[in-house]
Amino acid sequence: MPSLLSPSLLLTYAFAAALVAGLLLKFWLASRQVRHVAQHRGAVPAPFAARIALTAHQKAADYTLARTRFGLLQLAFGSAVLLGWTLLGGLDALNQALLAWLGGGMLQQLALLGCFALISGLLDLPVQLYQTFVLEQRFGFNQMTPRLWLADLTKSTLLVALIGLPLAALVLWLMHAAGPLWWLWAWAAWMGFNLLLMVVYPLFIAPLFNKFQPLADEALRTRVTALMQRCGFTARGLFVMDGSRRSAHANAYFTGFGAAKRVVFYDTLLKQLSGDEVEAVLAHELGHFHHKHIARRLVALFALTLVGFALLGWLSTRGWFYTGLGVVPNLSLDGSAPNDALALLLFLLAAPVFTVFLTPLMAQLSRKHEFQADAYAAAQADGGQLASALLKLYEDNASTLTPDPVYARFYYSHPPATERLARLPAAPLQGATP
Repeated sequence: MPSLLSPSLLLTYAFAAALVAGLLLKFWLASRQVRHVAQHRGAVPAPFAARIALTAHQKAADYTLARTRFGLLQLAFGSAVLLGWTLLGGLDALNQALLAWLGGGMLQQLALLGCFALISGLLDLPVQLYQTFVLEQRFGFNQMTPRLWLADLTKSTLLVALIGLPLAALVLWLMHAAGPLWWLWAWAAWMGFNLLLMVVYPLFIAPLFNKFQPLADEALRTRVTALMQRCGFTARGLFVMDGSRRSAHANAYFTGFGAAKRVVFYDTLLKQLSGDEVEAVLAHELGHFHHKHIARRLVALFALTLVGFALLGWLSTRGWFYTGLGVVPNLSLDGSAPNDALALLLFLLAAPVFTVFLTPLMAQLSRKHEFQADAYAAAQADGGQLASALLKLYEDNASTLTPDPVYARFYYSHPPATERLARLPAAPLQGATP
């Protein structure tokens, strides 16, 4: 009988405690958000009263409430699935069944990863269907047909198989053959893959799902080109994406790396904003490059994943890591049935449980970057036009103007509307009291 202080049981207790603590925290935050948004549904906040209609404000409140409540159901379901995979023995049962069928070796490990991904995807299908065809449909955002949704699912699945399985095979081979420092080589391979993907994605993958047409509005093209030249930014092209095929939400973004960089506007964005507003939004995105936010995030990603791979390298050699999370490791002495795929899956399942409390730190850093990009946009374009564009996007995307402050501090990667617009020069809320 294992000791109550054995590493295996200590991990089990720590995992269960972190999972429960995270659940309680998230339920508490969601209840605050629901209560706060519902209490402020009846009237548009004073700083926005001249620009936002009551009906739009109430739609945003109802959309936020519906999404938050549905998020609670997702959270409960996801936690139950996580427990099923780990402490209740689901991953162990799947591994033992595949061992009995295929024996040990690379084929069994790839089968384990593939079956895990397939089962997880099937469990998530009802959530995706409800979110797309019920929740988004109810508020007028969904533009997808069942046929298009199925086509996207098929393409995504094939891409994961064609790209993910070879990458997984490489990592598993390194885990088995590269010695004690396999994690360093695996990290290098993972980072190389991500850098390659930044070049390949906009050129070859994204066009499989959307059509990208060169920006045809000559006046807007001239204005945007002049802005980028003024900011010292070069891109391979300016494109309009048919985002309206899937959603009424609007956006603009930069994608790619090096020579593959391109500027992409959703067609819905160009329909909603004036030329001055589009220029201001693009200036905000350029602000992220000016302040090197993208490069800093890449460096942070490199550092965090290096720590993660190093931790996995250590944990994968500890038997208590497996048994503490509900899995009996393969015990073959000749290495014919390695535990590498098990270690990968257990780490991916457990890591979010222990790192959820880092969420507010990452959100705070992201909000700081957004403020810096806004300030840059106000200097390079027109702060008033950026504020006007943001108000339109808040309204058209049904983003609530009255989030709970604690909820926003924990989750929001972008500042709440009142805080954000109050900082913009010449913005309607300049000097206003939230």
